[in-house]
Amino acid sequence: MKEWNIAVVGATGAVGQELLQLLEQRAFPAGTVKLLASPSSVGRRISVFGSEWMVEAISAEAFKGIDIAFFCAGGSISREWMETAVHAGALCIDNTSAFRMEEAVPLIVPEVNGDRIPEHGIVSNPNCSTILMALALKPLDDAFGLRRVVVSTYQAVSGAGARAMQELEDQVRSYVTGESAEAKVLPAADDPKHYPIAFNAIPQIDSFGEDGYTKEEWKMVRETRKIFENPALAITATTVRLPIFRSHCESLNIELRQPATVQQCCALLQQAPGVEVMDDPSQQVYPMPLYTSHRDPVFVGRIRKDPTVAHGINLWLVGDQIRKGAALNALQIAEIWSNRRS
Repeated sequence: MKEWNIAVVGATGAVGQELLQLLEQRAFPAGTVKLLASPSSVGRRISVFGSEWMVEAISAEAFKGIDIAFFCAGGSISREWMETAVHAGALCIDNTSAFRMEEAVPLIVPEVNGDRIPEHGIVSNPNCSTILMALALKPLDDAFGLRRVVVSTYQAVSGAGARAMQELEDQVRSYVTGESAEAKVLPAADDPKHYPIAFNAIPQIDSFGEDGYTKEEWKMVRETRKIFENPALAITATTVRLPIFRSHCESLNIELRQPATVQQCCALLQQAPGVEVMDDPSQQVYPMPLYTSHRDPVFVGRIRKDPTVAHGINLWLVGDQIRKGAALNALQIAEIWSNRRS
C-alpha cells in the first residue's frame, strides 16, 4: 500500500493529539510524519507509529513533500499557512472555521457527502456539533426529506479548550472544600463577563450577533444547509454549555416531508454508517456523555413521535466532539482520499 507523508499543524493540542492516536489505531498508511506547532512546543518529542518525532515550527519548508496536511490549530493559523501548504502540493484538511463557508471549499462529513472530497486543495471539517447532527439527519433526509429542524445542544467544556476544562475542575474542587474560584474563561475568554460552569448551564457559546443568536448557532444552521445542499432548509439552533468534560449532547426536533413511523426511523438509523442506536426506555437505555466519550459512533436514542406537527420526530444524540466531531472526521476524509489513489 502506498504511504503518504503527513503534517499535523497543532500537533500538541487536544485535536492534534487525538488525531495522532487515531492514525495509529486505524493504521493509516503514513510515511514521514511532520509535527508542527507554536514556538513554545518546538523540540518536544511525540511517539507516533512506534517512532519518536520532534515537534517543529510551522514554516514553508515544513510543507515540502507533504501529501496531506491536517490543520488542528486556530483559524488564524489556517488562514496564514493554508495557501502555502496547498502550493506545496498537499491536500489540506482544516479543522477550523476559516474556510467552511467559502463556496469553493467542500464541507465534508464522510458518511454524508464523502463523494465530494477533491483530489487536491482545501477540505473543511464542519463544526463539531454540526457533524454529530448530520449523521443522524442523513438517513432520515434520504428516506423522507427534511422540512424543519430545531436543535438544542448541551456541549462539553472541552469544546472551549484546555483552560475551560481546568476551570471546571478547579471550580468543582473549590466547591467541595468550601472555597471560591473565580470564573475567567466561560462563556468566552474575551467576553467582559464570565460565569462559573460548575453546577451551571450557560446558554451562550461564542459571541452574540445583533439578531440575538450566537456564532455557534449560526454555524450549525449555515453549515448544515451547505452539507445537505439545501439552502432553504428551515433550521434553528440554541447552544448551551454544560459542566461535562467530553462529548456533546443534542436534542433534535425534526419535521419530515413524508410520514414516517418510529420503527422506520429506528431501522434507518441502525443501518446508518457512524450511528449506533441506544434506545430502550423500558430499561432506561439512552445515550449519555459519561459512557460515550472516547468512542467513534454518534449514539442516538429517545426516538419518538412529535404529535404536535405533521411527520414530527424527536430524538436525542450524544457524540465525542473531539473524536468524531473533529479528529476522526478529518482522518476519515484522508482515508477516502488515500483509498482512491492507492
